[in-house]
Amino acid sequence: MSIYSSLNSISEELNKCMKCGNCQAVCPIYKETRKEVGSARGKITLIETLLSGELEMTEGLADRLSLCTTCMACTANCSCGVRFDKIILAARAEAVRQEGLHPIKKIAFTALKMNRLFDLGMKFGSAFQGLAMKRIKGSDKGARLRFDFGLGNKVLPNLARKPLKDELPEVITVKNPKMRVAFYIGCVTNYFYTDMGRAVVEVLTENGCEVIVPKDQGCCGTPASVNGDVKSAQASARLNLLAFEKTGADAIVSNCSSCGESWKHVFPQLFDDDPEMKALADKWAAKTYDISEFLIHKVPFKREGLGRVERKVTYHDPCHLNRGQGINQEPREILKAIPGVELIEMKEPGRCCGMAGSFMLVHPDLSAQISDKKIADIAQTHTDTVVTGCPACRLQLASGVENAGLQEDVVHTIQLLAESYKVGKKSISAAAR
Repeated sequence: MSIYSSLNSISEELNKCMKCGNCQAVCPIYKETRKEVGSARGKITLIETLLSGELEMTEGLADRLSLCTTCMACTANCSCGVRFDKIILAARAEAVRQEGLHPIKKIAFTALKMNRLFDLGMKFGSAFQGLAMKRIKGSDKGARLRFDFGLGNKVLPNLARKPLKDELPEVITVKNPKMRVAFYIGCVTNYFYTDMGRAVVEVLTENGCEVIVPKDQGCCGTPASVNGDVKSAQASARLNLLAFEKTGADAIVSNCSSCGESWKHVFPQLFDDDPEMKALADKWAAKTYDISEFLIHKVPFKREGLGRVERKVTYHDPCHLNRGQGINQEPREILKAIPGVELIEMKEPGRCCGMAGSFMLVHPDLSAQISDKKIADIAQTHTDTVVTGCPACRLQLASGVENAGLQEDVVHTIQLLAESYKVGKKSISAAAR
């Protein structure tokens, strides 16, 4: 039984909870609100009461269930092994079945699964973003909203003039390829951080991989799945699975922690009740890799020819990469291999940054409070660069760094590796003259 199809599917997980409260020690929501409902234990109590019939699903209860960033810190810290990530997703799906979806979310998720319409809308937004956004310190630092939409002083990235999918050819060839790799770009990289996506392609081709960029790929559906809109999430998953099945690729590579988590774990769960799609989802789940995981365990990446990159960096562990996929040492291994890079760890590199996709839009003040703790941790490292493995985290951290007045670049791990390869080539070229 799929966790998305019935609240009864998570009864065993609920029964595991002994109400010890260990989740409070690591929950970013509870740390800010100090309210029991912010913790996993508090929400489990509410869900148990709902399941027993003593409580009815209401708009207020659904709002309380939204107080979770799905960071999985509670799951990692639970001595009883309670998978609260499954519990909260099942409960939110139940909320949508009983109460329906908020009209704004319904419009947003409908647009996300209508691939061509969403793409057209983002291109239109790129052309006219200056009407709603005011750039700061040049185009590379993002922009702030001209009007107050409830996001406060949030710094948002500029929409790219051209989506990365349109910029790249469908197949990027190399001589004698080691592997044929399909690149799942994801929305934030495709429409905002195209520099990150280009770095992925550059590094893959540098390491002898032919890169396939399916033009009919779309949103992975994470915004819909984490908000309980199962039908929209399934539609997005189906679109992508069929698009990548046509490539015949040896592997799928993603540079987004949430997108990778969707391909590896969410897609198979969405189709637990559909044997044909389940088989396809399982097939590609086994072939999906985060870019850092791929470079360490599958290629592995070429270390000769790396040029010197003089940077003092600190690394932020994205929740869905670190706890969701169990990937934390691989990015650090890449950083340590780059000549000139000095890695200085912050006190809590795995603490949630507060972005959590739509959580930042629904609870902007709480998201900012969580972010402030992360930015303070970054500040005490006295580094010049923040590195992460997720474009959404990059957005949140870049905004926090800018608003705090810190002189930090915020980049993806793969961008530093791409930079190192370029510097290495220039050095070889100069020496040959």
